[in-house]
Amino acid sequence: MTIELNDLLLVILYISLIVLVIVLIVLGIKLIKTLKKLNVVIDDVNNKMEKLDGAFSLIDTTSSIATSISSKILSIISSILDVFTKNKKGTDIDE
Repeated sequence: MTIELNDLLLVILYISLIVLVIVLIVLGIKLIKTLKKLNVVIDDVNNKMEKLDGAFSLIDTTSSIATSISSKILSIISSILDVFTKNKKGTDIDE
């Protein structure tokens, strides 16, 4: 009883394919577990970002109000200074 070389190569090829399929199945299962953990982390990050968005919108609103108030105060001060610095009609510095 002799084993032909073609039969031996086919047996080696089949064994290596079975091992490859088993390795791919194990890697697929590990990848699925990793993706589930990654989804949990991403959901946690999204929740924290939503909370920070609320805080940033509050800060933005506050700075907008402060800017408008300071703009109004500066316009009032500049109008008061314009009144004091205007030359009256009929008076001239050269005269």
